[in-house]
Amino acid sequence: MDRESLKRLLERVSRGELKPDEALDSLKHLPFEDIGFAHIDHHRELRQGVPEVIYCEGKTPEQVVEIMERMLSKGADILATRVHSDIYQKVKLLDNRAYYNELARTIVINNRPKVRTKGKVLIITGGTSDISVAEEAWVTADILGSTVGKLYDVGVAGIHRLFDNRERLFSARVIVVIAGMDGALASVIGGLVDKPVIAVPTSVGYGASFGGISALLTMLNSCAPGVATVNIDNGFGAGYLAHIINELGEKV
Repeated sequence: MDRESLKRLLERVSRGELKPDEALDSLKHLPFEDIGFAHIDHHRELRQGVPEVIYCEGKTPEQVVEIMERMLSKGADILATRVHSDIYQKVKLLDNRAYYNELARTIVINNRPKVRTKGKVLIITGGTSDISVAEEAWVTADILGSTVGKLYDVGVAGIHRLFDNRERLFSARVIVVIAGMDGALASVIGGLVDKPVIAVPTSVGYGASFGGISALLTMLNSCAPGVATVNIDNGFGAGYLAHIINELGEKV
């Protein structure tokens, strides 16, 4: 724990918000808590400003619930990704504040009020079929504190739909572009704006799209400067990176 974090902890004790034993317990579990099947990184928020995110693919409902229970006991916000409905049913019994976004396959539990950024993240999809990945990006950037907008189904097959929304493009601080098929939308937008564009290839498309590899290669080979690409269907990674860039802009 760094000096500033320790100072804040002691101030909470002095104000009566935290009992001395609770403060000692929170220090005890730094930098991580070993619960056998997982090592929960309670220290991550001190290092990075964001609590650990729970990736649920391959975990049992019981494992997810126990991890959440330990994190909630430390006052952390919860973001869980790749969540199946059976996991959500268990989590709802743990904390009825749990919100399940079925499209994004995410669970969010907000423990603390958010201070929203002045800068905006704009999330754009080529088609409606890309929305599940876009929603994961939206949920991620939103819980981290970014002001986030959505612009869906404005792909290159009807490019006039994008141009009718150019003011929204120009007013955003960071743009996340999510597309499958040929993946060309990221390059088009990258050539229009003077801000970072995070490209997300999706596994949407017919056979020759090879499960998103075609869109991935297009985005990696973009001739537009300022375009960075994350992995196929990685809405979480894009939303997280967009928030970090957006938050840096708040400090300028």
